[in-house]
Amino acid sequence: MAHPKRRTSTAVRDKRRTHYKLTPKAVTLCPNTGELHLRHKAYVVDGDLYHNGQLAIKNYTKTSAAPAADVAEDDE
Repeated sequence: MAHPKRRTSTAVRDKRRTHYKLTPKAVTLCPNTGELHLRHKAYVVDGDLYHNGQLAIKNYTKTSAAPAADVAEDDE
């Protein structure tokens, strides 16, 4: 198994890692609604769901599980 002949200093190691950085999210402006949104993702405007600049679902409501706080109140 290979072993390093010399210890790599922290400066050399950190210089090698400098190209690891965050990139900004791809945000675009919808030509139909004028809303900023993430590219290739559906987004909600005034209760309607849009995707690719077209209306996907009218009067969209999120269908998620009930919050745990509401469930705890029913048990009391």
